[in-house]
Amino acid sequence: MPIYDFHCLSCDRIFERIARADALPPCPHCGAEQVEKLVSMPAAPGKSAGIIASARKQAAKEGHFSNYSKTDRARVKG
Repeated sequence: MPIYDFHCLSCDRIFERIARADALPPCPHCGAEQVEKLVSMPAAPGKSAGIIASARKQAAKEGHFSNYSKTDRARVKG
């Protein structure tokens, strides 16, 4: 699943989430469900490895390991 940027209409904060295209997650700051998906900038060529590593690190913090291979999962979960 891709990472999307969202804007909370309640507290006016912007946050990122790994989500399905049609999902609108609640705001992690205030819990409000009134959020809008923002248009994200495309990744610059040659930087995708760093972006993927960053996304995987954030996903691991949130407990999502489905985007890892079995070998990577074992290494990260440690």
